[in-house]
Amino acid sequence: MTTDAYLADCRARLAFDLLSNTWNAVLIWALRDGPARPGELRARIGGIRPKVLTETLRRLEFNGLVTRRAYAEAPPRVEYELTSLGRTLLDPIDAFGAWAFEHGDEVMAAQERQEQQERQEQQGE
Repeated sequence: MTTDAYLADCRARLAFDLLSNTWNAVLIWALRDGPARPGELRARIGGIRPKVLTETLRRLEFNGLVTRRAYAEAPPRVEYELTSLGRTLLDPIDAFGAWAFEHGDEVMAAQERQEQQERQEQQGE
């Protein structure tokens, strides 16, 4: 990696951009055990609106991380599955999760200190 590694057109930046959207990583992780229908994904994840789910799945499909399979049935059925490229992100996502588990309390404590400081500054004005 060069000193220019984080320029807008570099590949490292591409990877960071892919994982910077919270729902991208969440959906990739939710699909780790195999294909799933949108309703199943919403149930697994919780808290994601149908529109956001659709947008995220389309973005992941556009980037080659997820495939969409539509079945000619009545009613229509659609499933999403990780591609082999999408599966390569499972280890990095797992590593981020492990980091969060280990250091999450420290991050939340820092956030709380910052919020307290901001409240004190506002009261002092």
